[in-house]
Amino acid sequence: MWVVKLGGSLAYSKELPRWLETLARLPVVVVPGGGPFADTVRDAQKRIGFSDQVAHEMALLAMQQYGRMLAAASDGLGFLKSIEPQNLPAVWLPAPDALNYPEIPASWEVTSDSLALWLASRVGAEYLLLVKGGWTSMDEPGEISAIELNRTGVVDGAFPGFFRRYGITCGVCGAADHARLTEAGTSPAGRFTRIAD
Repeated sequence: MWVVKLGGSLAYSKELPRWLETLARLPVVVVPGGGPFADTVRDAQKRIGFSDQVAHEMALLAMQQYGRMLAAASDGLGFLKSIEPQNLPAVWLPAPDALNYPEIPASWEVTSDSLALWLASRVGAEYLLLVKGGWTSMDEPGEISAIELNRTGVVDGAFPGFFRRYGITCGVCGAADHARLTEAGTSPAGRFTRIAD
């Protein structure tokens, strides 16, 4: 089983249907980004000034909204409402009241990137793939550090620490890389840019 974090930046991408078609055939849990729904939360917090705790809870609901949109646009993706994977493939719908863990601070430092890594550790996933709309994949997979990904704004601030803590094998790819996922079959590691410590 894998976890695939499908970035919110793909929400209106022409590549999104291809991703959904591919993921619907694989034993995966899809973690939705926040997409335009999380952008609305960020904007509202700036304008109104509510707490990070409230923003965190609203951002989780934004992930739920994007996740429901993904499932509605796919014929084969169901819902995973808890952290007990059963019928895969499924889209995870994180509930604010179910994610009250000390390792998940209520901060914009923890976004769907780090939550995908946390979930991968909880469900015993073999691999986590981050699909990023702004990422341009190399011809050869290679590797990049989690710190560099954070420094360049590809992942959130908590991701490098979560990466060291949980030790999940991770990769990152771009919106146009769905064909590589199809080619990967049951072994995605090595097909995508590897995230290193």
